[in-house]
Amino acid sequence: MERLIKIGQVKRKSSYDVKESPIGIGFEKLDRDVFDPEKAYDKVAAIGVKWVRIQSGWARTEKEKGVYDFEWLDKIVENLVCRNLRPWICLCYGNELYSSFAKKYFGAVGCPPIATAEEREAWVAYVKAVVSRYRGKVQYYEIWNEPDARYSWKHNVAEGEPEPGPSAVEYAQFAMMTADAIHAADPEAKAVAFGVSHGYDFTYINTALAQGLADHMDVFSFHAYTPHDTRRAEYLRSYRLLLDSYRPGIEIIQGETGAQSRSDGAGAMAGYSWTPEKQRKHLLRNQLHDLAGGVKFTSYFSTMDMIEALRGIVGQVSTYLDYGYFGVLGADFDENGRSVGTYTPKPSYYALATLASVFAEGYRAEPILARRVVLPSKRIQREDCDDPTIVTYSFTKENGSKALVYWNAVPLLTHTYEGTVSFQTFGNIGKDAKLIDLADGSVYKLPEQMVTDAGCGEIDFVNLPITDSPLMLTFGDFCELE
Repeated sequence: MERLIKIGQVKRKSSYDVKESPIGIGFEKLDRDVFDPEKAYDKVAAIGVKWVRIQSGWARTEKEKGVYDFEWLDKIVENLVCRNLRPWICLCYGNELYSSFAKKYFGAVGCPPIATAEEREAWVAYVKAVVSRYRGKVQYYEIWNEPDARYSWKHNVAEGEPEPGPSAVEYAQFAMMTADAIHAADPEAKAVAFGVSHGYDFTYINTALAQGLADHMDVFSFHAYTPHDTRRAEYLRSYRLLLDSYRPGIEIIQGETGAQSRSDGAGAMAGYSWTPEKQRKHLLRNQLHDLAGGVKFTSYFSTMDMIEALRGIVGQVSTYLDYGYFGVLGADFDENGRSVGTYTPKPSYYALATLASVFAEGYRAEPILARRVVLPSKRIQREDCDDPTIVTYSFTKENGSKALVYWNAVPLLTHTYEGTVSFQTFGNIGKDAKLIDLADGSVYKLPEQMVTDAGCGEIDFVNLPITDSPLMLTFGDFCELE
């Protein structure tokens, strides 16, 4: 980037400034009270995201049959709404009042209320109470969290009996019942089904849809935890085709994806060679796949470094002191695993803030008159990069501005990349070009030797930098600068 001329920064917007955005973040696990939300609200708002995923916490809300104490959840919803953020709620988990085996698990994680009529009726009553309470403030309700994962879809089996594990048929029946309760409580609310942890398991998804779930749900959500992003676009296309084969028009949400900032964390992708820089690259690359793939919104996991708290056993604190470092805010931990300290931004925090500001207030993912070419490059004493792992996406806004995002999707855990790349643009779209580093929001003017006016509306960009982290070439006022 040292060959370029820095002229400013992307103007960072807070949630107060943003009316519409496809960018979201996770604010999960407060059903288990694992961090202090008061210390995080303003820092989340300052990112400029719009959507915030929270979990409803049946076990924390109903501690006496038929009596709901929403005070803790009211505070969260109100604090988000007053900052011009849009909370959406994952309805979860179990409740020991109705499912005896839930007494064993910290937060009643993964204990679906499906075995008896009493469990099912209590769950429906709880769902209706939640949705009715937040009518006008919350529109999207996700039905359970990762029901395709063993930790999240347990059964009440006798000791020594085999655990049957996740069932797409069971989930479909549960989700249809829940979706009907959501719609009964608020006809304007949207029932979000699946939230699957293994987004590549199309057999599970298809089996659930085949039970009739498509006729009850409004939105499909998926989670994705992998260090490899090369197939993300393919999955998005396949989700669309599969959903449309049952009922066209179902929205798609990416509800959870992220990476850790260190290698000694617990949870998804634990033990991989994560660093703060790799986390930042992972965030940008995956969010951009989603933005180009037509999702309603995409949610990064998560706001905080915090305990995973997915397999904890009540009375055995050591079983849930499993620290995950997925947050865009870093934290310390007390003896009970609660996130404490200052809550310090990481490089991923600033990358997400840049992305949120760039894509605020509407955009379209669509082709533009630009093509990549391979030219001699003195910079690297060879030719421009022509690797098959180069990714390019293009976007336009209502004001006529356009953007071309690109990176070399080399494996995040083992490779870095730096080289050059060239583009031809046509129709005079290449005028007033700037290059934005989405990692930190730096904005650059291109030196004369990188821009050639070839005539007839063709403008060529020669030997631009390309790395394994996304860069954005903009034409016109695609985002506000300062």
